[in-house]
Amino acid sequence: MNTVAKSRPIPQQARAVAFKRAQSLNNGISISWLEQTWNETSLAQNAIKKSDFLLLKKLGFKSIRLPVAFTSFSPATTAQLFTYIDKVVEQCRTYGFRLVIDYHYGRLSDNNYLTETPRIIDLWLKITKRYKSASYDNLFFEIYNEPPRINPKVWKDAAYNMVTAIRKIDRQRTLIVGASNYNSIYELSRFERLADDNIIYTFHFYEPFFFTHQGAGWVGDQVATTGVSFPYNAENFPALNPKAKNTPGESNYRMYPRDGNEQSINDKLQIVKNWALKYDVPIICGEYGVYNKYTDMDSRCRYIGAVRRALKRLEIPGMLWAYNDSFSLFNGKPDMENLPLCMKDAIALSL
Repeated sequence: MNTVAKSRPIPQQARAVAFKRAQSLNNGISISWLEQTWNETSLAQNAIKKSDFLLLKKLGFKSIRLPVAFTSFSPATTAQLFTYIDKVVEQCRTYGFRLVIDYHYGRLSDNNYLTETPRIIDLWLKITKRYKSASYDNLFFEIYNEPPRINPKVWKDAAYNMVTAIRKIDRQRTLIVGASNYNSIYELSRFERLADDNIIYTFHFYEPFFFTHQGAGWVGDQVATTGVSFPYNAENFPALNPKAKNTPGESNYRMYPRDGNEQSINDKLQIVKNWALKYDVPIICGEYGVYNKYTDMDSRCRYIGAVRRALKRLEIPGMLWAYNDSFSLFNGKPDMENLPLCMKDAIALSL
């Protein structure tokens, strides 16, 4: 047996492996926990438990994405993060889930990338060394969640340097890379693939944002209009919230009769599918979901069902945001009793 060839696959083999591993991440979901810098004192209390893994298996999920705000916690808490992650890696192995470790809440910008990129790389080298022996089929690294609105060339250069540094330690780990402007489908459609064949390209899908983020305070006045249903219904379409005037939310309000439907979702996802076909690379929808505070449950179910159908039609693996917190699938804490019937239908759960 040629052990050298096996340990260092040629590019065509590496890309085939990446395609296969991307499909293995389908029907995934993010666990909101270690990115919650605002709940720093209760991280241990909120840790994912055996009951959560059993519920996720019952719901039919196959993979878990774990966002981690590595550099946003206090130094004392940062030291504990790896202990939490170690436990999740072990639990995923026990319960049969694939795991994505995601670098969340980075500080990268046009102004600091020359100094910030080496800091990110330093952390990834620690992560890579720590999990070097973990199964290549079951553990993935997402190098940077939602790169901001920075120069796409700056981001590509930073991403290239991160990938290159990781490869000096681990040549076979499948990495996950998105585009700038918060993993935008439009930026990804303009992105030139990196010179590495063992990469899955990710994007986040919250289109139309006017619906999925209605009332989300951290976004600002552009999403102040609430009571928006999916799909668009002229009979119950709310008036524009005055706070949204002269913001992008005003133009999104006018566009929603055209954008608020399943065909629009299909059309927009086709954009990123076309890009993947052009470069012959695997892609994954790393996040999709609906902020649940102001959105009626039936609309949430219809939207999630529509996105899942579109992803399936286009053969794009998808990971929901999220299992818990403000984008949760449940009405209340994660529990089968709190999962509405329409959501069971949306995620194609058959019990």
